[in-house]
Parts: sequence; structure tokens; C-alpha cells
Amino acid sequence: MSSRLTLRVPDMSCGHCVTAVSDALGEVTGVDEVRVDLEGKEVVVEGEGLDPAPLARAIRDAGYEPEES
Repeated sequence: MSSRLTLRVPDMSCGHCVTAVSDALGEVTGVDEVRVDLEGKEVVVEGEGLDPAPLARAIRDAGYEPEES
């Protein structure tokens, strides 16, 4: 069953940020889709068996600080 998690990434400010966060999340096991709302500073991740910890770690590794919303 697919699940959805939304994370806020307040320090995203440009297209480079969107690409960096999207690419990092796309590498996490179970992630099927990543949608970034730059204006709203939110990332919606859909996939199977999503765990917030590896998602947050991937965002941090890309250089950003996530907040679960």
C-alpha cells in the first residue's frame, strides 16, 4: 500500500534547491514520487513503506534541514 509523507524544507529558495532535494529523496528506498512546492516550502513524498527518518537524512545530506508537517 502506498503512503504519503509531507515534509517542510524552509530553506529551499530556488530551482537548484528543488533539484537537490528531489534527487536526494529519489534515491531513498521505497520512494516512488517526489513533488516539491517551492513557494510553500513543502515536499510530498509517495511510496511504499516510507519512514520519515531516512527521508529527513537524505534531505540533510543534500544540505537542507527538514521539518515533518
